[in-house]
Amino acid sequence: MSFGRLLAVVVIWVLWGASAHAQILVGQTVGVTGAVAATVKESMTGASLYIDAINGKGGVGGEKIEILTLDDKFDTKLTAVNARKLIEDRQVVALFMTRGTPNTEGIIPLLDQYGVPLIGPSTGAMIFHQPVRRHVFNVRATYQREAEKAIVYLASLGMTRIAVIHVDDGFGTDGLQGAQNGLAAAKLKAVTIVKFDRSKPDFSKIAPLMAQSNAQAIMIIGSGTAVVDGIKAMKAAGSRAQFVTLSNNASAGFVKLLGEQARGVIVTQVFPYERSIVYPLIKEAIELAKAKGLDGVSPAMIEGFASAKVLVEALRRASPKPSRERIQSALESMHQYDIGGLEINYSPTNHTGLDFADLSIIDADGKFRR
Repeated sequence: MSFGRLLAVVVIWVLWGASAHAQILVGQTVGVTGAVAATVKESMTGASLYIDAINGKGGVGGEKIEILTLDDKFDTKLTAVNARKLIEDRQVVALFMTRGTPNTEGIIPLLDQYGVPLIGPSTGAMIFHQPVRRHVFNVRATYQREAEKAIVYLASLGMTRIAVIHVDDGFGTDGLQGAQNGLAAAKLKAVTIVKFDRSKPDFSKIAPLMAQSNAQAIMIIGSGTAVVDGIKAMKAAGSRAQFVTLSNNASAGFVKLLGEQARGVIVTQVFPYERSIVYPLIKEAIELAKAKGLDGVSPAMIEGFASAKVLVEALRRASPKPSRERIQSALESMHQYDIGGLEINYSPTNHTGLDFADLSIIDADGKFRR
């Protein structure tokens, strides 16, 4: 066994605590290491809270669920390689919680070729909503809705000088469209729009440009360490703008990376406040986290938890012996399924699932406040 293969096995055992006798095999290719590792770790922890609880009660129809996770390092080419291994070699019945817009887009031909449903991709790109991708089942709102809501909010505060920085890929373009929709709704135009390279983000020229623009607010659309580096560089260059980013960065790990620069950053959200126990979804997640000795939950954990609930329900409806075809059918007939104060709605012509969007701000204690 190669070191890389051994590492993948270790990841499965350590992060998911899967049973050696698991009978329902679900695949995941995601950036366990790399630019989005901090947020990925939290979302996987959130998912494992629910899956471990279900397995602890005997699994689904007496069969335990195993999530086979391969690290793609947030590299689109490796995502495709991993997905093929999972689908062809391991014969997984479904894929679960990929991360990254171009990463997910790149494996759609494989999903369609083999009829494999993908549940809960951790991306809000519109291309996975409209037109409907037959085998992609979203469990979160779109980036466009998030970005538009944030821009409209900034405008409501009287801000008229708003800049947008976005990663140069499908995700960045999608988020930019949402920002432009918000600007149009507020009858504004961006003071400047700048893009940065996905693989080698460099803010050495962008940072002083933003400081000179005198922007009152800057929306930065990107992932993990790139956004952290960008915010730090712009503040160091003298920008006093209000910084805003999207829900893909809604994790405690992201806050930790920002350090002293985190306070006051607005982060959009696609699930209810993670301490709002009026939502049964949140209350259940908090209780399971507490039972495992964890100190509360983060927005990223809630996204993983919610996606896991949808996955398990699909497996239940497809039992006994869930297959790719039966899971697909179960998902498309999932209507008004309550995951704890939020309803999942799918049909053959609608794979959006949820349409919840909100805003939060990072406080002095590194917590997301709403």
